[in-house]
Amino acid sequence: MFHIGGLIVLCGLLAQATAQDQTMPSTPTAEDENPKGLLGSLKGALSNGLVSENVLSSIKELPLVNILKNQTGLLGKLPSLLNIFDLEITDARLMELGLVQSPDGHRLYASFPLDLLFIMKLPLIGNIIEVNVDLNITGEILAERNEAGNIHLVVGDCSHSPSTIKVTLLNGKALRLVQAFINTLTGVFTNVLPALVQSQVCPLINTALSHLDVTVAHDIANRLIQGLDFVITV
Repeated sequence: MFHIGGLIVLCGLLAQATAQDQTMPSTPTAEDENPKGLLGSLKGALSNGLVSENVLSSIKELPLVNILKNQTGLLGKLPSLLNIFDLEITDARLMELGLVQSPDGHRLYASFPLDLLFIMKLPLIGNIIEVNVDLNITGEILAERNEAGNIHLVVGDCSHSPSTIKVTLLNGKALRLVQAFINTLTGVFTNVLPALVQSQVCPLINTALSHLDVTVAHDIANRLIQGLDFVITV
């Protein structure tokens, strides 16, 4: 025989269990987080961090003429022109940052595309030449576990690839007298400029990472530790 009292007790236990399921918050895991949201937060923190630390102003203030005067070996037979020209970066912009995950899933490569506009003045000739330079700085982001067992994001190698630099003569009307000098300057840009810009950008990547939300940083680090594939490339 089925007892009514037992039914009442059973219903009470079910109701209590249901209430607990509804009120107890679930603990989100790295797998539950939206990868697009995580990556968007990371890209925003890196871009905003570099801008807030005035990296673009630092790049614009590079003493290019003095640096070039120390590169007479690269300038070939035209070092005397160094005394009659002025070169400055008039505009520097950080373009949209890119993220690529390594094949093993344990690290991210963040690329920082920079667009630089140079003005070269040749007073004795009366020529002003505009040069546009595009280059990429790449920072490696990986997860490490410290002695206490906590996972955190760190910056590994920060580098540039010589093949990423692109130099464009904007007004294209340089006199033949100085065309060889401009061609040589392009070689100097390729050999010297990326390392100079890298020296301004790379130290600030760690600072930018420190501005990242703690929860987001932990979730990204957790994914990298596990080697989870979460960067979707189109």
